[in-house]
Amino acid sequence: MKTLEKILESKAKIRFQDCDPFNHLNNAAYINYLINAREDQLIEYYGIDIYKLGKTEGKSWVVGSNQIAYLRPAFLMEDVIIDSQLIKFSNSTLKVEIRMWNKDKTELKAVMWSTFVHYNLIKLRSEIHSDYFMELFESVNYPIGTFTFEERIASLKPQKVTA
Repeated sequence: MKTLEKILESKAKIRFQDCDPFNHLNNAAYINYLINAREDQLIEYYGIDIYKLGKTEGKSWVVGSNQIAYLRPAFLMEDVIIDSQLIKFSNSTLKVEIRMWNKDKTELKAVMWSTFVHYNLIKLRSEIHSDYFMELFESVNYPIGTFTFEERIASLKPQKVTA
């Protein structure tokens, strides 16, 4: 298997319909931007179309849980960078960290951990990953250590210098 990128990156523009009256990205809309970016990144970087897999194999991934921290507002018509990485996996689950940045990646706007469950859409139950996927996940897994979500957020926030 060729060497694959471990941190996947894409761009997005914050749209009017996703903003609140203050021209900030609505809290619920962050999840859509982050999950949509990850889906697009899987196609672009790994050739994995989760919807095509659902149709052809009857298997895909469903979101089991999300944890999200809103660190800085994203504004109407702002260009943002969304990057993601697989931070943990098992024989039937994936844990992914997804981050939203300003266009220069100097300001972190949000961080989300999503747990995805491999799911059999025909049998309506969780499914074990194939050997192919286990090898792929092993090659692209990029763990972040043993942080809790709160510790991870604290580690990503810029440190304030006191005089």
